[in-house]
Amino acid sequence: MTPGGPSWNLEPIVAGLRDRRAGSEQSPEHEWTAERLPSGRVLGGIVEGLVAALFPKHFGGPDQTDEGVDYFVGHTLDAALRLLLEQVRRELRVAARPPAEQTEAVDERGITIVRDFAAGLPGIRAQLEHDIAAAFRGDPAARSLDEVLSCYPGITAVAHHRLAHALHALGTPLLARMIAEIAHSATGIDIHPGATIGDSFFIDHGTGVVIGETAIIGKNVRVYQAVTLGAKRFDLDERGALVKGFPRHPIVEDDVVIYAGATILGRVTIGRGSVIGGNVWLTRSVPPGSNITQALARSDVFDAGAGI
Repeated sequence: MTPGGPSWNLEPIVAGLRDRRAGSEQSPEHEWTAERLPSGRVLGGIVEGLVAALFPKHFGGPDQTDEGVDYFVGHTLDAALRLLLEQVRRELRVAARPPAEQTEAVDERGITIVRDFAAGLPGIRAQLEHDIAAAFRGDPAARSLDEVLSCYPGITAVAHHRLAHALHALGTPLLARMIAEIAHSATGIDIHPGATIGDSFFIDHGTGVVIGETAIIGKNVRVYQAVTLGAKRFDLDERGALVKGFPRHPIVEDDVVIYAGATILGRVTIGRGSVIGGNVWLTRSVPPGSNITQALARSDVFDAGAGI
């Protein structure tokens, strides 16, 4: 404390927080880790580096030349992957049960995960090329692929999702969720990293889009702002706790368009080539080629207050 400064009477506060921690750690309902968690700040820098390596001519250094692209990509990837390895190891140590398993084997598994993730980056770049092209084709306001890549929040969210989904599949769901939440904070688009999304996926405008953990989305799907692909209900086990991990979100087949504000809930299937209109609330499957809209709004004429 600065001499002569205000006094906060910290001793009882520190003691109270110590007691609170001790009580929480002994709670039979919740399990807390004593390990250091992955860092969201570091993960944000890792994703920035990975995106720069995927699209070096757009997000590389200002003095970069065509001859130096491979060097930039290699240097940037090496730095990002080394940082990622530490974050992966942190998650593995948190998840290790019992703690005695936090050994060299855990660290080696981290290396394997990061190597496998890195090997998948060319495929992620290919997927993102399809996503960017779909956005360009689907939006008459888009003037170039460069504009789509640089400006569209839907592409930002999908790029984060492609990276997060790969990490989720490799067994690091905490890191994946943290990357997804970085995109959520930046764009207002909430995609769970467990969701499976096919090529040429376009989110137009995007704010308020929610895509749940077990959603499956096919190819050439377009969704607009405030669309929800969510769960209809949450089953409980015999102890009254939520059952987790079971399929509970929609399946959207290829070539589907879902307009703004539509809400689709439960493990239902939206058939190929269907169009779901704005603000539709849907909890049932629809066959391929369906065109689902709201009922026509009733229009009445009130003269001199008649009918009110």
